Amino acid sequence: MSDWTADDLTRIGAAEELQVSSTRADGSLRPYVTIWVVRVGDEIYIRSAYGSDNPWFVRATTSGTGRIRAGGVQKNVTFAAAAPEAHAAIDAAYHAKYDRYGPAIVGTVTGPNAEATTLRLVPRAD
Repeated sequence: MSDWTADDLTRIGAAEELQVSSTRADGSLRPYVTIWVVRVGDEIYIRSAYGSDNPWFVRATTSGTGRIRAGGVQKNVTFAAAAPEAHAAIDAAYHAKYDRYGPAIVGTVTGPNAEATTLRLVPRAD
C-alpha cells in the first residue's frame, strides 16, 4: 500500500463530494455512488449516511476494495476501518465542511451511530 500524496489529500479534501465504486468478484467496478468525503490529517474518510444496510456500504465492506474519484483524483483504494480515537476528529471535519446543509443531514454522518459506517480510504498502488 502507498500513502496519499499531498496533492491528492488537498484535492480530495477540498472536493464537495466523492464518487465511490466497489470491486466485483470478477475484478470489474460497480457503478459509482456519490457521497460526502472528509480529510482528517493525512487520512481520507467516508461514511454511509443511511446506515450499515446502505447498498454501496455493504458492497464496499464485502469487497474490501474499489476506486474513488474526487477533485480530479482517481485512485484504487482499500476500504479500511477507522481507528476508534479518530471518530471525534472525523465528526468535527464533517461539521466544518457540511454544517451549512443543516443539522438533519449532517446528523446522518456524525455521532456515535455513524462510527460503524466509517471507512478510511487507503490508496493502492495497483
